[in-house]
Amino acid sequence: MKKRIELSPNIETLFGTRDENLHVLEDGLQVAIDLRSDSIQLEGAAQAVTRAQQVFADYEHLRRSGFTFSNGDLNSLLRVLTTDPKATLRGLAEAGRERSFGGRTVQPKSANQRRYLEAIEKHDMVFGIGPAGTGKTYLAVAMAISALLAKRVNRIILARPAVEAGERLGFLPGTLQDKIDPYLRPLYDALYDMLDPERVDRYLEKSVIEIAPIAFMRGRTLNDSFVILDEAQNTTSEQMKMFVTRLGFNSKAVITGDVTQIDLPSARRSGLLEAVDILKKVEGLTFIYFDESDVVRHHLVQRIIRAYDEHKTRAAEDQMSQPESRSNGKSHPASGPSPVPETQNPKPAVSPARTQADE
Repeated sequence: MKKRIELSPNIETLFGTRDENLHVLEDGLQVAIDLRSDSIQLEGAAQAVTRAQQVFADYEHLRRSGFTFSNGDLNSLLRVLTTDPKATLRGLAEAGRERSFGGRTVQPKSANQRRYLEAIEKHDMVFGIGPAGTGKTYLAVAMAISALLAKRVNRIILARPAVEAGERLGFLPGTLQDKIDPYLRPLYDALYDMLDPERVDRYLEKSVIEIAPIAFMRGRTLNDSFVILDEAQNTTSEQMKMFVTRLGFNSKAVITGDVTQIDLPSARRSGLLEAVDILKKVEGLTFIYFDESDVVRHHLVQRIIRAYDEHKTRAAEDQMSQPESRSNGKSHPASGPSPVPETQNPKPAVSPARTQADE
């Protein structure tokens, strides 16, 4: 099917830098878009051409009504539209415009981000699980600020486990707050991006907004609060159970984490992974999963996450093939050294007395 669309004034702003937005539509909707001097030619399956035509019509309507896109929002919305058959550009843009958080208006930039915001609105406890850069923490903080400013809650509590990312920082100087601040810096960044710094500082001083390690949550009952647990993959089983049982009346809890970046000692199982198994059938809470397509950072981040996922898959396949190789090796016992019976205890290279003396 072919369709011709007349060029309207300023329609070229839809195209994006180097026509990148048109490429998103072509790849996502499987249509060919041919730019001509006085028109746009669409070619493809009937349904795909109809959807592409609707995108141009929606953009013209939004432009005439005074709607403006910035910071790559249009490109992100087009990616959402191409992955969700029920989505329209007008619907996504107007839904995003209605969400005002402090001094900012935040638009969901992927289908999963939209489901995430809707889930937080509808449920009292939401788990947001996915890779870095998908907006899990940022959107949760935005929803918390929106609830606070609308007086639906009286305070915001932001918690995070104090676990180093693969390195030991040692003893940090300063007060207790100075020691824990480096672990909680991403939460501060989101707050200062949403609200004026003076307002954030005033809320922090009056404990309207509280930021603390998860260890400080024990024994508390959190009423009229919006509670966020960030980096939940680094909680232990005991910490996670303690946190999810803190929820009081008229409160919401959002738990975010990336199960591919667990910094706990290898012997400890992540409390987030355990919670997924235990709570998946509990009524009243929900899980939202993100993937690399939801990443809203530099486009290289999507490719990096995909590369790590592919490497993990290959490693798992190699590990599964190793037992088969070992079993094949056991069928020829003469070719390898004879195994040592389990009842035999080989003598240590150093006697116990010598070891004790050395110590």
